[in-house]
Amino acid sequence: MLNVVDVHTYYGDSHVLQGVTLAVGPGTVVAVLGRNGVGKTTLCRSIVGFTPARAGRITLNDVEITHLPAHRIFHLHLNLVPQGRRIFPSLTVEENLAIARRAAGGGLRATGQVEESQRGKLEREAGVRSLKAGAGWDLDRVFGVFPRLAERRVHRGNELSGGEQQMLAIARALVANPDLLVMDEPTEGLAPALVADVGHLIRRVRDEGTAVLLVEQNAAFAVKLADYVHVMSQGRIVYGSEPAALWKNEDIKTQYLGVPG
Repeated sequence: MLNVVDVHTYYGDSHVLQGVTLAVGPGTVVAVLGRNGVGKTTLCRSIVGFTPARAGRITLNDVEITHLPAHRIFHLHLNLVPQGRRIFPSLTVEENLAIARRAAGGGLRATGQVEESQRGKLEREAGVRSLKAGAGWDLDRVFGVFPRLAERRVHRGNELSGGEQQMLAIARALVANPDLLVMDEPTEGLAPALVADVGHLIRRVRDEGTAVLLVEQNAAFAVKLADYVHVMSQGRIVYGSEPAALWKNEDIKTQYLGVPG
């Protein structure tokens, strides 16, 4: 599904990502762990098109997206839950969700830079996924999963608590019905009960066939969910394994994640 190969990304002259390679398969959760400032958010931004890589290659379902603009990548069924939520503060909960739902309605036909043969392949795959998943994520279903958002549906984004804003950010990504969900620090600033809720939701999304790239500082949370984990430091992947192997590796946990041995 997603392949990131030897990606290098810069901010001006600052070389942030220094040859990152990873893959996310269909229906899996892959976690990227690391301390603040190691390049995790830049990786997300490069994948979704906000900060394109200068070198390397990123493909989604065999279509190269390295230099596609963000709105075209979105229409290839890849969506982001950004760090800091980034909801529309002046719009209601329902309006935030409706905008995301309408934006996704253009579908793959809006991707003018994707070759016709590649687009047809993706449309066929999306059709298969649609048949398997039924109606997908719509407003009613999202409100069923997030009853608090249903209660607050007419409240503006700036009237929500931090936890409610995070719920809304996740719900907004889901109503676009992505094949791949990139989640950048989804548990940041959340109370333990809400962290558990986010974990249950990620499992549910994965079990229904959506792949997840989970970028987290909370290693204990991520290893309970992930099928595979990568550890980043100074713009590079320095370790990769199944979660159980990482949790037994005291040196990696202490040196790169700040988890006491």
